[in-house]
Amino acid sequence: KNIAKGFSDVQIKVREATSNDPWGPSGTLMNEIAQLTFNESDFIEIMDMIDKRLNDKGKNWRHVFKALLLLDYCLHVGSENVVLYARENIYVVKTLKEFQHIEENGKDVGANVRQKAKDITNLLQDDNRLKEERRQRQGMRDRMANVGDYLNETVRQYNGENAENGGRWDDENELKKALAESKRIAAEEERNRRQGDDDLEKALQLSQQEAAEKERKNREKLDKE
Repeated sequence: KNIAKGFSDVQIKVREATSNDPWGPSGTLMNEIAQLTFNESDFIEIMDMIDKRLNDKGKNWRHVFKALLLLDYCLHVGSENVVLYARENIYVVKTLKEFQHIEENGKDVGANVRQKAKDITNLLQDDNRLKEERRQRQGMRDRMANVGDYLNETVRQYNGENAENGGRWDDENELKKALAESKRIAAEEERNRRQGDDDLEKALQLSQQEAAEKERKNREKLDKE
């Protein structure tokens, strides 16, 4: 479908991350898209597709909600150009604070979009907060990179490439420390990546619970008739 419509590989990634599927975009995919924003041509395609999703309507509320999740992620770990673009086009996000869509079961799923739009609007209007959150996320990434470099060096030493056999016991201890730190930072990064999944899951659970309750009441009504 995507290829038939002539979308590029980058656009397909964004469309996949903001699909109508009833689950959130994967952290791996969002991270990949965020890193692509550092390439100028990819950045333009990414923001253009996010903008299209943000302007979707009604039954495609998941397009809008997931586009907000992806935008939020890119604001934190993507290119500075994402921040500049979002601020220049903040009216698009602000408009979504009034987004409306009521499902057949009476659930106001638009509330999820409105809340996320409000959160992002507040973030974009607080320059110090956004800079600090971007700094913290970058610091975490730098620590992961440093651990990776140190880990590779320690492994080389442990294999005897740059050390005498007598030093292997210390190297093994250092290797364990590096592995533990790597796991800790990776877990922290994964928690951040999964935020989008958690937000969408909460929205869907509320919708499903109300749908199940409505169906139960309908069955009870039929049983009484």
